[in-house]
Amino acid sequence: MKLSKVALLLGGNLGNREENLKSAIVFIESQAGTLIKRSSIYKTAAWGIENQEDFLNQALLLETALVPHELLNVLLNIEKELGRIRDQKWGPRIIDIDILYIDDLVINDDDLKIPHPYLHERKFSLVPLEELSPDWIHPIFKKNISTLIAECKDQGKVAIY
Repeated sequence: MKLSKVALLLGGNLGNREENLKSAIVFIESQAGTLIKRSSIYKTAAWGIENQEDFLNQALLLETALVPHELLNVLLNIEKELGRIRDQKWGPRIIDIDILYIDDLVINDDDLKIPHPYLHERKFSLVPLEELSPDWIHPIFKKNISTLIAECKDQGKVAIY
């Protein structure tokens, strides 16, 4: 059985944000794989639709035996279980679980894009990921996380919570 190394980003700006992150981690550990490492929690400015509450974000590294689409389905079910309602792209949410990368895979399906297509444009994803996986090389851009951060035009606030 091949285990894949996966980086996830958790985020949310509704309800008890800290508790929602903790609950998501419990579900992820029980359904998706073995947690290897977690980043600090970051308070971040909203991205995409900026006139909403700040988010709390946390990156996770895990090992999973799930294939990419199985992992996606498990994560979508966890979001639903925690009360996520998808009614507005980039709008307020209780929880969001994004797959940032899976090993060095590149997937470009209608329902799954790996690495995350906006990863290099979002400091709120890059900064926690750098804490966990500073040596990871983006398989499309062939750049490490610190280079991606240096080149990122996102000016949104990202600070340890």
